[in-house]
Amino acid sequence: MQYYLDGFRPGDPDVKSEAHGRSHVQDSDVPTKVDVLIAGCGPAGLCLAAQLAGCPDISTMIVEQKQGPMEKGQADGINVRSMEMFQAFGFADKVKREAYWVNQTTFWKPDPRNPDDIHRVGIAQDVADDQSEMPHTIVNQARIHQLFLDVMKNAPNRLEPHYGFRVSNLSIDTCTDEHPVTVTLERVLEDGRAGDIVTVRANYVVGCDGARSNVRKAIGGKLHGDAAHQAWGVMDILANSDFPDLRRKCLIQSAKEGNVLIIPREGGYLFRMYVELDKLNADERVSNRNLTADHIIAAANRIMRPYSIDVKEVVWWSIYEIGHRLTDKFDDVPQGENSTRNPRVFTAGDACHTHSPKAGQGMNVSMGDTFNLGWKLAHVLTGRSDPSLLHTYSEERLKEAKRLVETDHKWARIMSAPPGKSELDGTEMPRFQKQFIENLEFTGGLAVQYEPSVLIANATHQHLAKGLSIGKRFHSAPVLRIADAKPMQLGHVAEANGRWRIYAFAGQDDVGTTGGAIQGLCAHLECDPASAIRRYTRADEDIDRLIDVRAIFQQDFRVLKFEDMPALLRPAKGRFGLRDFEKVFCVDHKLGADIYDMRGIDRTHGGMIIVRPDQYVAQILPLDNFSELSRFFGNAFVPPG
Repeated sequence: MQYYLDGFRPGDPDVKSEAHGRSHVQDSDVPTKVDVLIAGCGPAGLCLAAQLAGCPDISTMIVEQKQGPMEKGQADGINVRSMEMFQAFGFADKVKREAYWVNQTTFWKPDPRNPDDIHRVGIAQDVADDQSEMPHTIVNQARIHQLFLDVMKNAPNRLEPHYGFRVSNLSIDTCTDEHPVTVTLERVLEDGRAGDIVTVRANYVVGCDGARSNVRKAIGGKLHGDAAHQAWGVMDILANSDFPDLRRKCLIQSAKEGNVLIIPREGGYLFRMYVELDKLNADERVSNRNLTADHIIAAANRIMRPYSIDVKEVVWWSIYEIGHRLTDKFDDVPQGENSTRNPRVFTAGDACHTHSPKAGQGMNVSMGDTFNLGWKLAHVLTGRSDPSLLHTYSEERLKEAKRLVETDHKWARIMSAPPGKSELDGTEMPRFQKQFIENLEFTGGLAVQYEPSVLIANATHQHLAKGLSIGKRFHSAPVLRIADAKPMQLGHVAEANGRWRIYAFAGQDDVGTTGGAIQGLCAHLECDPASAIRRYTRADEDIDRLIDVRAIFQQDFRVLKFEDMPALLRPAKGRFGLRDFEKVFCVDHKLGADIYDMRGIDRTHGGMIIVRPDQYVAQILPLDNFSELSRFFGNAFVPPG
């Protein structure tokens, strides 16, 4: 973490300097105009707001119909991809300290000797080796909300939500580019009744307002899909039990009474149970059954025989029906008009996809939606990119939402299958255990792979980094920082600040001096008028404000000399022109974890990995391929006006 660039400031470094002349859109008075209006303070909305709050030039308003922050959350699972994202926001270590870590999952099914009883049939590692440097964690959704709220409040724009407001409707004036979206906000009173009506004009609106989204309805979006007609209960409880795996994630199938999923929670004592209840008729809603927490507890005790659970406190509970639904579009542009019209209104999270909670993807995919969208909005609003860039949001996230719904649909039905139908090819391992193991990349949030577009190149040079697939997230690995010999994860240099990264991996004999490929690349980027840094970085900005270049070498740090490195890797920055010492790395020979071997980097020639602000690999190129490098960034940016 770097701070003091523009002078010493005492206190918490996470509290950024307040933006000069910022718009106080978080005050009690509702503004008349904003750049971005976000509807909903769920994970999707807060993830987006946390990004935009760091942009002093962008005015953002986020509204929530509840009267204050969430206290008890529905979601709890944080997959490894989301943990990597939290690292970019600066609070992954807090989550790791507070959360339960899911290291193993156990599987239980009926005991053949006594089918009314269950017994353990398998244990699986929950996060595969080298899947990520981050753990799979469990923590209350409300706590994640608070961490995002802290980022917003401490950001330059000091952004805070407007509670007690919901979007009731909106309209789009396609004949103007000046705040073309008129949003009707309805004040929600303490008793839930509607109050005053106010209007706000916005350049962009993002509906993160749940499955009943008024934003989605206003742009003509509908959720399509089906329901499993199966009631499930979920509860967070404090309880005593003779069940031995209470502090491990468990998938349990009984012979006749249904299934249970146990998720240990943070704090050492709390745990969550998803309990299969009644089958519903085709025309029946779960609310018709009048099920209660007592029904959930009784069903859990029937399923878990010969073990029992003595519940001391029910912290939170709910009854729900599994549904898998997906909207047909994630923005307001009608089909067939992409070439003539750019998006102004977007949906994210449950507003455009819903599914069962048992794969643990709801909160994670919702945050993935807006982590994708946030930097694109910032690029467009600050004039760095053409507004047509925003089409890539729906193109990229709709495909991933389809993958989510299809995979979860299959998983939910396997989870609810009777034991007699849960085995594959006559082996002892239950089908739900096999499917769980096969799904590890998906449940870790790592199956996302964006297709070629203006932001994702073709895999022409994939051989230079076989373990860093173009279109997938940048997979971090250990390195050693040369200036201070600090061992660290390379991916942790990437903050959620809208910057692109170029990770330049040196060839076998390159030590950063004149004549080497790293020196040639840096000279091009710093001095050639055709380079992306020269073309798109503004005159009043630090040289790494838009594109941050980092170099990695194969030699031991004792051989490499920081003072001989290219000037681009030792830039003078800020109002004092202070030297940046944190852009040069090497293989950590002491640890023995070689990033070249781990990620399949070509040792002879090296290569450069271009990574988007949302941590996805966008392009891989030879170190001397300047023309393709310039061409790629030419698709993403427009020159300063």
